[in-house]
This record gives sequence, structure tokens and C-alpha cells, in this order.
Amino acid sequence: MALRSSARRRRALAVLRPLMLGVLLLAGCSQAAQAAPSERQRQKHAAEQERAALRGKLAGLRRDIERTESARSHASDALAASERAISQANRALAELAQEQRETAARIDTLQQQHRTLDKQIAQRKQQLARLAHDQYLTGGSDRSRLLLSGDNPNRINRDLQYLGYVSKAQAAVIARLQADLGKIDDNTEQTRSAQQDLEEIAADQRQQKALLEKEKSKRAILLAQLSDKLNVQRKEAGSLQRDEQRMALLVDRLSRLLEQQRRAELAQARQREQARQKAAQKEAERQRRLAQAKKPNAPFKPDPIDSDEKPPATEPAAAPPLAGADMAALRGKLRLPVKGELVARFGSRRVEGNNWKGLFIRAQEGAEVRSVAGGRVAYADWLRGFGNLIIIDHGNQYLSIYGNNQAVLKQPGDVVKTGEIIANAGNSGGNEYSGLYFELRHQGRAIDPLQWLAAR
Repeated sequence: MALRSSARRRRALAVLRPLMLGVLLLAGCSQAAQAAPSERQRQKHAAEQERAALRGKLAGLRRDIERTESARSHASDALAASERAISQANRALAELAQEQRETAARIDTLQQQHRTLDKQIAQRKQQLARLAHDQYLTGGSDRSRLLLSGDNPNRINRDLQYLGYVSKAQAAVIARLQADLGKIDDNTEQTRSAQQDLEEIAADQRQQKALLEKEKSKRAILLAQLSDKLNVQRKEAGSLQRDEQRMALLVDRLSRLLEQQRRAELAQARQREQARQKAAQKEAERQRRLAQAKKPNAPFKPDPIDSDEKPPATEPAAAPPLAGADMAALRGKLRLPVKGELVARFGSRRVEGNNWKGLFIRAQEGAEVRSVAGGRVAYADWLRGFGNLIIIDHGNQYLSIYGNNQAVLKQPGDVVKTGEIIANAGNSGGNEYSGLYFELRHQGRAIDPLQWLAAR
């Protein structure tokens, strides 16, 4: 009896040993993976580096505009630092909220996958237990004992085939079980990393909220101190004229920068297309040589790429189109960028003497401002007279301009869709009322936005 019990234990260990080794190996991998740092900060740093060049160009553009202006200061300039900081904090909070939603959704998906894998592992273990039991009932895997038993040769052959089947089935189940355990380990690591990201996001949110409250308090104090001076300067006709000149100069310089970028994109697209065609020609020639090698008497033809012959000229590749490249087709179909009261129209006379170059829509502070059409953010910064300003390039020299925002939620280079939230309305730049200043420009010239809006 003792010998049979010992044999049973040995057979059970032989079946389960690969499984135990797999579990120990995967556990070691899991501990090593847990030491790996989060990728979130590295990815954010890489994204910031990609934006650095464009921000540098726009900062230089803003400094050029400031140098061309009179040295005379404006009361609203004292608000610039706080209003920029408020805008940046709000944008950071919006980005963190979006990242939080995406991370939470990823965790939910990972948890669902984990539950599915748990069920699969339970099924594999049941299969393995049944196979181990079947093997035990047939007397284990001692083939030599069967061969020396003196039993009927047909029965011996049948039992040997069955043992072979059971062994292969065990190996297959163990392999699948080890694969599932590997997936569980990977899933656990991804979930741990996502949970760590959520903790980092929550910490960043607390930091940004504290900064936002601090800057709002600072701005409120400055606004109270500068109230009288701002009222006087707002009524100066010369001040409005300088604001218009500043905007015209910004649009002119920005249009040149956008044209340079468009040409650079066109050149890059042409280079990529030429490289693709050259690679396609080489692959076609390689296939031709392989086919020719199968014909012993076929004459050899030199590779045109390797000889003095030049590949055929290629047509210039078009630059990648903007999301809103067909802006002209949207005339009469646009929506107001913010919900509110239209209190100033294009071309109407301002109290200070100038005509409005756009619309002013009075709206609650923090109201959502949406892009009127798809395009790419060309400018997002504070500008005297317009506060926190965002300009979107819609292609074909069409620009939409959104000023006096409490916060700008996009950055230069971001691609936006029609109706996407890009800012929050406010009264930055020393504006008297909370709302949004909105312009449309084509080839640098202000055009009436109302002619582009759908009937309300």
C-alpha cells in the first residue's frame, strides 16, 4: 500500500511540476515588472518637446509685435501674467480630466479581461485535473510496466496509445494554462500602471486647482486696483485703433508662418512619396530578378536603380489637408461659437468711434466656446486688447479668432473638429463684460461672421 501511495504522489507531481514551474516563473516576472516606473510622465515630456519648436516661433512672433508698438503701457498688461496662469491651469485641468476618463475606461476594460482570463484558467485547471485523474486510473505513465505485464498485445497497444494521448493533452493544457497565467500577469501589471497613472492625475489636479484659486485671487485684487484706469483707457479711441492694428499685424505675421509650415509639410510629403516610390521600384526589381533566376537561359538585365538610369520623375505630393480645408463650402452653415446674447455685430459703430471687426457675444464666465469648423490651432496666448486668445487655421487662408477668454483649452498645433470645445468665455484683457469676441478672416481681411452663420 505504501509503495502504491508513493507511486501515486510521484505521478501527481510529474503532472503538476510544469504548472508549478510556470507559476513561479511568471510570479518572478510580475515582481520585476512592478519595479518598472510609470510611462505617463515620460510620454508627457516627449509631447512637450515636440511642441517646443512651434511655441518658440510663436513667442518670437509675439515679441516682434510688442517691439513695433509704442512703449506706452496699458493697465490690462498688469493682468497678463495672472490671466495667462489662469488659462494654463484651466487647460491643464481639462487635459487631466480627459486623461482621467480615458484611464478609468482602460482600467474597466482591463478588469473585464481579467475576469475572462480567470474563468479560462479555472477551466484549464479542471481539464488538467480530469486528465490527471484519467491517467491515474489507467495506472499512470509507466509504459515499461504495461509492456512486461504479459497482457493481450492489442490491449497493451491500445493502453499505450491512450497514455500517449493523455500525455499530449496534458502538455497542451499546461501550455495554454501557462499562456493564460502570462496574460493575467501582464493584465495585472497594466492595471497597476493605470492605477498609478490615476493617482498621479489626482495629485496633478490638486496642484492645478490650488494654483488656479491662487491666480484668481491675485487677478481679483489687481482688477479692483486697476478698475478706474481700465475704464478710462477703454474709452480712448486710440486704444481701440491700436488693438485693431495689433490684431492685423498678428494675423499677417501668423499667415506668413503658416505658409512656411505648409511649404515644409509639402516638401516632407514629397520626400516621403519619392522614398515610397523608390522602395516600390526596388521591390518590383527584386521580384523580377527572382522570377528571372528560375529561368536558366533568360538573359540578364541590369537593375535600373543600380545603373546610371534615373527613376521616372514623380508628381509633387500634396501636403496633408487640414480638417477644415473646405471652409468655403461651410458658408451659411456655421453655428455661433458660444451660447449667449449677441450684443455687437460686424460693421456696427462702437461707442469709442471705431467699427466692430467681429461679433461680441455676452456669455457667462466659463461658458464653453466651440470651434466653428475643423482646423488646426495656430495661436493660443494672451494678447493686449484681446486677453486669452485662440486662433484656428481652417486652410485656404481662412482663420477664426476667439478673444477675451477666461481660459484657452488647446495648444498650438492641436487639430480640432467642428464643435469641439476650445476655450471658456471670460473677460480677460481688461474687457468690461464677460463673453466672447469672435472674428472670421480670409486672406488677412475681416469678414462678416453673420453671413457664415446658419439661420437661427
